[in-house]
Formats: sequence, C-alpha cells, structure tokens
Amino acid sequence: MSDFRDVVPGYRTIRVGPLGSRTAQAADDQAWLAREPYPDLAFAGGPAFGIAQELEFGGWQLHRFYSCSYPQEARDTMGSVFRRLAQQHPEGSAEHAECMRAAEQMDRVALDEMTVLGTRYRIIRAEQFIRTGPLGPEPPRPSDPDPDRPGLSYQWPDPAEGFVIDPVNATGMSEGILKAELLDTARQVDSVPEEVSDDLRRAARSHPGGVLLPPGFIIGTLTRGKWGPVSTTVSVTPQAARDNLIGHLRVSLPARLDLSEGKRAVYAAAADVVERDRANEVTAAGRRFRVVRVERLVRIGPDGPEGPRPSDPDPEPPVMQLPPVSEDDEDRPVEYSEETKRFIRLFEEEEKRRAARRAGLADPQADDSQ
Repeated sequence: MSDFRDVVPGYRTIRVGPLGSRTAQAADDQAWLAREPYPDLAFAGGPAFGIAQELEFGGWQLHRFYSCSYPQEARDTMGSVFRRLAQQHPEGSAEHAECMRAAEQMDRVALDEMTVLGTRYRIIRAEQFIRTGPLGPEPPRPSDPDPDRPGLSYQWPDPAEGFVIDPVNATGMSEGILKAELLDTARQVDSVPEEVSDDLRRAARSHPGGVLLPPGFIIGTLTRGKWGPVSTTVSVTPQAARDNLIGHLRVSLPARLDLSEGKRAVYAAAADVVERDRANEVTAAGRRFRVVRVERLVRIGPDGPEGPRPSDPDPEPPVMQLPPVSEDDEDRPVEYSEETKRFIRLFEEEEKRRAARRAGLADPQADDSQ
C-alpha cells in the first residue's frame, strides 16, 4: 500500500507531531481546553494583510506588523522594506539602485508581489476568526505572549515577526484540528455577499492548505445582548489591545459621544482598572468591554501563501496615484469638526498622562503600582 504522502501535495497536509518545548505543549493543551467554553468559530471582521519573503530552503517568513486592514497598507509597508533594504548597500551600487527602483514602483502601482535582489516578496492574506460560546468571545490565554508593563506594549516585539509559513512544520493536535476546521469554512458562506463567497470557494480550490499564525487581539463590546468589535484593528499582544482599550475609554468614546466631565470620569475609572490590573474585561456605564483573542489562518497553495482577493476592500490607491495637493490647499487652514477638536484635546491629555506614567515606571524608586 502506498503512503498517502506520495499522492497528496505537501501544502495540503496537516502534520501533527511532538512539540519542541514544554511551553508549546502547554499552549496546545490550553487550545484544547478552550474548545469546551468557546465551541463555536465566527469570522472576526475582515482579513488582515502583511508581508512575507520566500526563503531559499522553503517556506515564507513574515515581516513585523502583520496587522494591516487593507492590501494597500501592506503595499506601502513593503515599499518601506525595500527602502530599508537599499540602506544596507552602498549608495550608487547596483543593489541599492534595484531596491530603490522597487520602492518607487510600489509608490506608483498596486503590486502584490515583487522580486528584489533575487528574493520574492509577497503581500499575504490571513482570514481572522474568534472562538465564542455562551460566555461570549474568547479572551487571551495564559500562554499568549504578553508584555507586563501597561503603556509600554509598543516596546514588545511582534510575535509574528520571523514566523515561517510552511505546512511541513509539525503542529500540536489542537492546532491541527483547528486548522482543519478553519479550512472548512469555505462551506459556511451564507451570511456574506456573493462576490465574497465566490472568492472564498475559489480560494478553497487554489489554496487548499493552511497555516495558523500567532494570534492577534481586538476589543469587543457587549451591546443589546450581542458581542461586536469596537474596531477591527488587530493588536499583536493582549497588552497592546489593553492599551488600545484604555485609549478608547479615555479618548475615542468620550470624544465621539461628547460626554460630560462626570460621565467621562466613569469611563476613566474603568480605564484605570484595565491599566492597574491588566484586566481583559471591564464594565463602564453598563457596557462590557473585553480583549478578544483572534485566530489567523493563511491559506497555502502550490505557489505559497494566498495574496489579496478581488473582493477584499482596498479603498486607497498607491501614494503616487493620489490627487496632487495644490498650493491653495496647502495654504488654506485646516478646519476641524467639533468631534475632532474634542478628540485632539483628549488625546493630548492622555499622551501627557501616559508620559508621566512612563517617567514614573522608568524611575527605579517609583512604586510599580503607579
């Protein structure tokens, strides 16, 4: 009897095997335990986009900040990657010139793949899901990498940076089962527009394999008995999401609702709880907010990971296709709405508060509870 690996391509296989560390095994165990309180899978808004480069000996390696909401955001970032790559070579060299030509082309044309200095770079797409159940959406797990200083999450490296997308790499049992479940979502397309479902079915045929990325995190809120996202912007760690929640409670929400000073204080008190206790859930003015864990799946085909789909929202053109700014526009003073003025004022207040807190944390004599 022939081995199934002789007839099934590698990108379609799901390899389950021993994990390399106790930490990885603990994470897989926690993933299995999460299936009971959070048995259902749901789409977490739209996809995420990022950059990967093909490795010489197989697989594709992620660059940092895999959290773009639109393909053009990732393309702009890829242009920056090529400019940084140019700086690694002497100005005037052929290598420097090639990198700069690639960067300038990214400014003009919406390209999802380029080969620079013999290496392929690609904008890749990840579908995003959350686990949910009677308790609502799943919060972060104890095994998720999480910096320990509120307000300083920007200093923490992106866990996805350097991650290698390669279906040949073995996964734990729980991750393997989850991967199979997520790949099967091509059949669950009744609630999305027709062009989206058509693209999903095509992707299931052209990219039938998949790899799970390190998780992301968003902020959810319970409104009228139903959980939904505060925004679909994905944070790379739970603490980064908490920091965003603090900003939402102190700045974005009060600015949008034009809250009185008394009502602002209610949300500020909730933000204090999140900051002090590193809480993943808080209630303010009868509204519940929660840091929600997001699973991210990249589909794989014979030529590697999937890129953007035609139905993916992509509202901005490359920067050089934007209308030019006239001299009159440059000289005309900017007029802000009242909501924008409130936002700017509250944002500046919050930045001063965070700066003072960071200064306290940097002082070795300071109390950690500040």
